[in-house]
Amino acid sequence: MGTEILDEVFAVVEDRRDNPKKGSYTSRLLASGKVLEKLDEEAGELAEAAEGKNKKAIVHEAADLIFHILVVLAAKGVKLEEVMEELRRRRR
Repeated sequence: MGTEILDEVFAVVEDRRDNPKKGSYTSRLLASGKVLEKLDEEAGELAEAAEGKNKKAIVHEAADLIFHILVVLAAKGVKLEEVMEELRRRRR
């Protein structure tokens, strides 16, 4: 299904958290303390795109939201695998 990209992106987000890189959007966002505000903004943008029913816009905003979810997880010290395990648990 190609979900390996989630692991790849999450590894980069964790690296930016642990080793801030000048010019990195992720490093700036993590340092700003406004991660939750950005998550809220991105969720609203996805909802707005879904109301418009433009598939390309929905895909774009969904990717933005997923990325920002990964940033929140990293900021809070939650491993992506913990979330995947919770999803597996619910699937049973």
